[in-house]
Amino acid sequence: MFKYRNHTLLLFIPVLLAGLSCQRAHSEQQTNIHVPDSLNANIDTVIVDKIVDKIVEKTEDTTSIPLDLEYIMGRFDPAKHPDFVIIADQYADKKGMYLRKDTYKAFIAMYEHAKKDGVNLQIRSATRNFYSQKSIWEAKWSGARTIEGGENLSVTTPDPKERALKILRYSSMPGSSRHHWGTDIDLNNLENDWFNEGEGLTMYNWLKKHASEYGFCQVYSAGRPYGYFEERWHWSYTPVSAKLTAYAKAHLKNEMIDGFLGSESAPMIDIVKHYVLGINEECNK
Repeated sequence: MFKYRNHTLLLFIPVLLAGLSCQRAHSEQQTNIHVPDSLNANIDTVIVDKIVDKIVEKTEDTTSIPLDLEYIMGRFDPAKHPDFVIIADQYADKKGMYLRKDTYKAFIAMYEHAKKDGVNLQIRSATRNFYSQKSIWEAKWSGARTIEGGENLSVTTPDPKERALKILRYSSMPGSSRHHWGTDIDLNNLENDWFNEGEGLTMYNWLKKHASEYGFCQVYSAGRPYGYFEERWHWSYTPVSAKLTAYAKAHLKNEMIDGFLGSESAPMIDIVKHYVLGINEECNK
C-alpha cells in the first residue's frame, strides 16, 4: 500500500487544489481557489487523510470482481481478460499459466516471506477455464484417459452418476471448478502424503501458520461433510473467492452446468451444493 502522511503529502496538496480550482473555473466559471505560496500552510490533517485515502483507493483499485455466471463457470479466456496476468517462470513449474492480478500480487508477497523462512512455494496449477476443464473431464469420461489405478471408466462404470463421482475424486466438473476464477492455486505437490514429512510437512505447517496473512485459505480441508477429498496443496485467495462463492450460492443452479459429456449427472449429484459450496467454512469469511 502506498502511504503518504503529513509533510510528505503537503507537497501534493497545492497541485491537487490547483487542479480542482481550474476544473471549477472551466465548468462553472467561478473564482479560482487560492493556492497558498507557502507549503507550511496549516492544512487540516483530517482533510489530508481523506485525500490520502482517495489516492490509495485509486492506486489499488486495478481489478474488479465480475459477479456474473459466465465468469463463475469459466467461460472466458484468461489470456484476454484485463484482470489476469501471466505467471512468471520463477513462481511456476511450467509456462503459460494465469492468475488474477490481485491474487498474483498476494501470492508474490507470500512467496517472498516463505523464501526468507527457507520454504520454496511453486505453483503447479492456476487458472483453468471451462474449456480446459472440459478437456480433462471428457478424456476421463470417455476412457481416453484412465483414472487412478488405471481404471477405464467407459468400461467399468456405465452409470452416469457413479462415473461422475469417480472423476470428482480429484477432477472438477466443467463449470463448477474454483480454478475457473483465477483465485485458486495448487502448490508444489498433488499428493497429500508428500505433506506428511520432510519438505512437504515444513511447507504445510508454514502455510497453516502464515497463508491467511496474505488472504489464502485451504479450501479442501479434512472433515468436511461432502465434496472433494482433502487437498493440502489447494489454496484460495479469499478476499475475492469468498465473494464469488457467495454469488454462486445465490445464482448458480445444477442445470446450468452443461455443455460436456456426462453433464446430465450434475443434478443427480447436486454439484453446486456438494462441490462448488462444499468447502472449508473458514474460507467463506
